[in-house]
Amino acid sequence: MNKIRIALIGVGNCASSLMQGIYYYRNRTEKDVTGLMHWDIGGYKPGDIEIVAAIDIDKRKVGRDVSEAIFAPPNCTTVFQKDIPETGVKVVMGRLLDGVAPHMRDYPEDETFVVADAPESDVAGILKDSGAEIALNYLPVGSEEAARYYAECCLEAGVAFINCMPVFIVSDGEWAERFSAKGIPAVGDDIKAQVGATITHRTLARLFSDRGVRLERTYQLNTGGNTDFLNMLARDRLRSKKVSKTEAVQSVLSEPLSPRNIHIGPSDYIPWLRDNKVCFLRMEGRMFGDVPMELELRLSVEDSPNSAGCAIDAIRCCKLAIERNTGGPLTSISAYTMKHPPQQYPDITARKMVEEFIAGERER
Repeated sequence: MNKIRIALIGVGNCASSLMQGIYYYRNRTEKDVTGLMHWDIGGYKPGDIEIVAAIDIDKRKVGRDVSEAIFAPPNCTTVFQKDIPETGVKVVMGRLLDGVAPHMRDYPEDETFVVADAPESDVAGILKDSGAEIALNYLPVGSEEAARYYAECCLEAGVAFINCMPVFIVSDGEWAERFSAKGIPAVGDDIKAQVGATITHRTLARLFSDRGVRLERTYQLNTGGNTDFLNMLARDRLRSKKVSKTEAVQSVLSEPLSPRNIHIGPSDYIPWLRDNKVCFLRMEGRMFGDVPMELELRLSVEDSPNSAGCAIDAIRCCKLAIERNTGGPLTSISAYTMKHPPQQYPDITARKMVEEFIAGERER
């Protein structure tokens, strides 16, 4: 079986967890695997993924082998796989654009990005020359211009695009048409976690609806200490993130809440939490006889590993689309693994759609 050749756009905590996971699962069998939809998807196992290109802008990563760069500051996620051999793939300098928020210059180097003094690389050329089949966009929230630039590079290079961050590309009609016209698969936008704040909120909101409880008000507040949360202190970078997370919950309700009665979004940066994300959920509703009820939940998860399994499943489904000459947005795996897919479906429906796609019973 051939490898699945991927490129990383951004070598941060999420990329670190993904690469660690690829090597971690090479030493496992189906019997002791956790965190994945399936051990085998279309003949591809997690260890069949190979990183052939990596792009970043941080001086502590650019020029280093990607096996070393994933552990360089400001990365702070849990290290669960230390033994990663040198790959021969050097991290190259990307285009900065709006990838770093101005306020991040005011924080200590081990908490923030330090832009490398290096010439910008020909990204489309690197994607072509490396033989990459799929590129994963792991840029920081709010990198609107940069995300679109890298999507353009993928279109130019003929490389499939998995958009793991909340800039609306795959779910945007014009971009979707461009990927379809070129026959290039795309998955997005804004990756869900395995069991994170959004999927938990969606599940509880659906439970309320299914059990006849009228949800009247709800909030979701998140805190963390990684660069993602530091970056999101700039509230002007949060517009698409808040839309993505809010629509993910609203879409499972029989009747959407008014904007005044739903608040979802990152709350604050707490450095010592590092890559741990703590979510606080509150839901207020009325049950039988209009009797009020309240639910409060605290969820603590290591943020980056929580999404890596979903990324591995998305990568393998994207590879199947490439083999089947299916271009454009992949509706099923996007609905299952992304907060803001081209079309929203209940999670149980999305899971069934993915199973049908894997089996070849649906086109996308």
